Amino acid sequence: MRKIIMLFIFTCLIVSCSTTKRLQDKTTNQNNISFKTENDGSSFDKAIVIEEKRESMGIDAEYEWLKQNYPGYKLKMQSLSFHNKKPYDILNIVTIEGEEKSIYFDISNFYGKF
Repeated sequence: MRKIIMLFIFTCLIVSCSTTKRLQDKTTNQNNISFKTENDGSSFDKAIVIEEKRESMGIDAEYEWLKQNYPGYKLKMQSLSFHNKKPYDILNIVTIEGEEKSIYFDISNFYGKF
């Protein structure tokens, strides 16, 4: 009986992981993600403004922007910061050329909105 329970738990874990991956692939490939592109994300003043209104879509928009502007990048670290009473996500990446960059995203439109 114990083996059956363990097998059931293991199967549920495998299925849930594969389902999550497929859902993430679908949401990040959508073209209707909104962000303002006139800024380059190099500082708080030049932060990429994410226009999404829900947190899940806002996070997807950050990664979609990175994918479009730095194809093949590797994420080193992500942090939340506040500047002038506004929330910002700062994503530290390594470009495909090996250059380390910090990209700033203004997340005030969606921060804390589920």
